[in-house]
Amino acid sequence: MDPHLLTTFVTVARHGSFSAAASELGYTQSAISQQIAALEADLGLPLLRRRPVEPTPAGQRLLEHAGPLLLRLRAARADVLRTAAGPRHRLRLAATPLALNPVLAARLARARAHQPRLEVRLRTCGREQVTAMVADGRADLGLADGVVAPSDPLRLPDAGPMTTIGVTEEELVVALPGDHPLAGRAALRLADLVDARWLQTPLCPLARLRDLVGEGFPVGMEYAGNDVHTVLNLVAAGHGLTLLPASAVPAEAPEPSRVRGRACGVPLASPRLVHRVELLHGALPAGAAAGLAEALSG
Repeated sequence: MDPHLLTTFVTVARHGSFSAAASELGYTQSAISQQIAALEADLGLPLLRRRPVEPTPAGQRLLEHAGPLLLRLRAARADVLRTAAGPRHRLRLAATPLALNPVLAARLARARAHQPRLEVRLRTCGREQVTAMVADGRADLGLADGVVAPSDPLRLPDAGPMTTIGVTEEELVVALPGDHPLAGRAALRLADLVDARWLQTPLCPLARLRDLVGEGFPVGMEYAGNDVHTVLNLVAAGHGLTLLPASAVPAEAPEPSRVRGRACGVPLASPRLVHRVELLHGALPAGAAAGLAEALSG
């Protein structure tokens, strides 16, 4: 299949509109229609219904393959270009919202102190996007985080040849309101909290907890953002519990200060899990990017 036709198909399906796809890709609407017709003729199957514009069953299956295929093509191009690139001092770092913890922020500061000319542009996004940005060259380095058993690697999307290095592992805590009956415990078991209300957030997807413990974990509130301060405010107000790395939760308040309006963290005792951060990068020529990767690796 022609990757240009595949790109056009994915864009039309994403917008649900031939005209919107034409605007994004810089073609006329007629050219977009011709490209879709050519792809359908190549496969001998209709891929899009026209009114409304949506994938047919065959088109839906093609979409499942198209994303990884196009990413691998972009990754191959970026990998070849990286190997031929000279040293640069302006680097792009993509990170998931909880990845740049205090330890890694300090390592980044030391790297910049040793390389005064180094300029770093940091962008936060989801784990799949971090992986894709590193793979296709939109980011020089990536930091991704997740909840795993100690020393286990993260489950990252397959985006072609890429180096992944575990750089930090940190204790997890159950974030709950400061006046919660369990706030004074030395530690908590996840199995004892399956009936509590939880926040559904990208920072701690409940599907992951159900994979680890089983059914339960009813949703108290769904928050689609990734701002930790907002999550802690929701926890403090009683909208639900969540799991966070210990460094993301303020130290537990003294007994007289335990009032609603403040979140605290209680260490997770069981199951044995950690918050892991991994460094992602492709081929790195000698220079600033390789130096920063070494600094972040500790």
